[in-house]
Amino acid sequence: MYEDLYEKITDALVNDGFIIIEDALNAALAHKLFLLAKDNTNFKTAGLSTASTVDTNRRRDKIAWIDANSDATKEYLDFAQGLQEYLNRHLYLGLSYYEAHFARYEKDDFYEKHLDAFKNSKNRVVTTVYYLNEEWEQENGGMLVIYDKDSQEIKRVVPNANTLVIFMSEEFPHEVLPAKKERYSIAGWFRVDKN
Repeated sequence: MYEDLYEKITDALVNDGFIIIEDALNAALAHKLFLLAKDNTNFKTAGLSTASTVDTNRRRDKIAWIDANSDATKEYLDFAQGLQEYLNRHLYLGLSYYEAHFARYEKDDFYEKHLDAFKNSKNRVVTTVYYLNEEWEQENGGMLVIYDKDSQEIKRVVPNANTLVIFMSEEFPHEVLPAKKERYSIAGWFRVDKN
């Protein structure tokens, strides 16, 4: 079903290390996931790294881990499972696990520049971000800023619904600029471990 999309993502990861795809999956799926995220009562303040240290000077979003307990989350996780298999088949990445959570940024929430791969540990290999807010305007803030290894800005991504961003976790520092209103996404990582 997603074979052409998987091929496009794989080619971009090989050539550029990242890809930004608007209208990536299905607008109806993005809408269902948005409603699920808004209704979720399990959000908790996000921590930093494996220690899960909360530092609101560096990160202020709230997260709620997802599993296949609804049709919408199952559909999204099935897409991710297919991508994992495709990447392993074509790039031999040895990805063994995909984890994902809803992320909620309230007004003035942000996440400072960071790498998704934990220091001195081979774990998160490929990062995914899937945006859920409809009719998001640039002036609403909350943009994802992607940098190269020399801290030069490469891209700014407006978090519009059904936009999918994928990049190599160890190669691209990134940050989320302060949001001016509530902003929802799904952040996920393909891992080579289960920790």
